[in-house]
Amino acid sequence: MSSSGGNLEKYWIPLDEILRATRNFSSQTLIGDGGFGFVHIGQLSEEWNAHTVAIKRLNRVGHQGINEFRNELEMVSSFHHPNIITFIGYCDEASEMIIVSDFAKNESLDHHLQKPNKIRGLTWAQRLKICLGAAKGLKYLHSGLGEDKRVIHRDVKSANILLDENLEAKICDFGLSKFGARNQEDSQVHTKVAGTRLLDSSRNN
Repeated sequence: MSSSGGNLEKYWIPLDEILRATRNFSSQTLIGDGGFGFVHIGQLSEEWNAHTVAIKRLNRVGHQGINEFRNELEMVSSFHHPNIITFIGYCDEASEMIIVSDFAKNESLDHHLQKPNKIRGLTWAQRLKICLGAAKGLKYLHSGLGEDKRVIHRDVKSANILLDENLEAKICDFGLSKFGARNQEDSQVHTKVAGTRLLDSSRNN
């Protein structure tokens, strides 16, 4: 993709830079994992403003292939909204499929919901701010991308709502998302069932 031209070229990050930032994908930089692959934290060099980032390395044998990878890149590179996680760049060198985004310091909303001490630490004003931020992000996806398209996320859940240092909600993870037309007032988008299965926590209690 780095040689295909287009608007994405300016976002391309060499694999050497990714390896340096993650210490060769060290377990010490690992901050998340799932069926999609792994997420590492890293700091890019001065060429990228020494940005602290989340580096999502997609599993080559996972459910998300090259077409889905390209689709996600096309989406996230076009988003510009304070409640959507900021896209920094990507790498497709040596058959890698890597997406680099801004790092959300306060992790996911799910992380707070799963820890009683964390959720109790949120004031009602902060909770309302998170809810409104997530809603504004979804509204942007559904209606803010222009007259001819919208995005259906298809995997909205607390784990995909990140919180920055100011507890501002940031919607992330567009691997299952789809573009849909919005050129008719009552248009509808029908897709196959998607998303990730939620575990019943009550079974573990």
